Amino acid sequence: MNSLYPPNYLRDFKLTEGFTSKSSPKRLRKAKEQQKIVNPQLTEGPPDEPNGPADKKPSPVNSINNLESSASIAIASRSSVLQACTVTSSLIAFGGVIIRQGSHLASSQGWPIVDCSSEISFNFEMWHLQLVAGLVILISSSRFLLLRTWSDFAESSEASNQQVLTSLQPLDYAFVAFLPGISEELFFRGALLPLLGTNFISATAVAALFGILHLGNGRNFSFAIWATFVGLAYGYATILSSSLIVPMASHAINNLIGGVIWRVSQPNNQNKEV
Repeated sequence: MNSLYPPNYLRDFKLTEGFTSKSSPKRLRKAKEQQKIVNPQLTEGPPDEPNGPADKKPSPVNSINNLESSASIAIASRSSVLQACTVTSSLIAFGGVIIRQGSHLASSQGWPIVDCSSEISFNFEMWHLQLVAGLVILISSSRFLLLRTWSDFAESSEASNQQVLTSLQPLDYAFVAFLPGISEELFFRGALLPLLGTNFISATAVAALFGILHLGNGRNFSFAIWATFVGLAYGYATILSSSLIVPMASHAINNLIGGVIWRVSQPNNQNKEV
């Protein structure tokens, strides 16, 4: 654990351990005799064996082991999450830039390759705001309904959120929402989609790849289906607008909404780091 202050059960165990080590043998014998008076059924066993019913109470060490063994989801530390997000997003964005610039260079040299940068540009018009708002409403409301009607998807989403979002600070949510949203759209809708063709078939193929790559880290097949649907919505919006700003903004905002809703819905609403 990387937290500055240990959890309560660890801190209590250390205090108990320190108190016992400072107790004299005389005090220990006196305490043991008093415990026998309180619990007459206590029987002493051999020095190397447990002492009757009193020893059935789990020790702090056993309690810690039970808590650790019962945790089925590995919680990533804040630094690990931010580092992984930065590295992964940078690599994805770099791949998108390479494809866009490479296709532009090849097209300018007369090669039969689509210029991705001209097909899907960074232009933005006022009516694009309506498209962004529509995507945010569609995807956020769909996620809300699925979380309450599809248990497999709800469990997959919860596992993924716990693993990635638990240790983050409030401002970190904007970082892990916008950076992947921008980089993923640059690669999938800004590079692969125009390279394959700005049509519904290409948008479906790119969306399927987008969904498959979202498997893992607690995300199962149900989450891949959801990611495919989301990718298809972003792809169709990209074709309609011919702008990368639309899917980038929609993706980042939806990520942020999902993360914030998960955070405020947690019972303790506290950050934990390991």
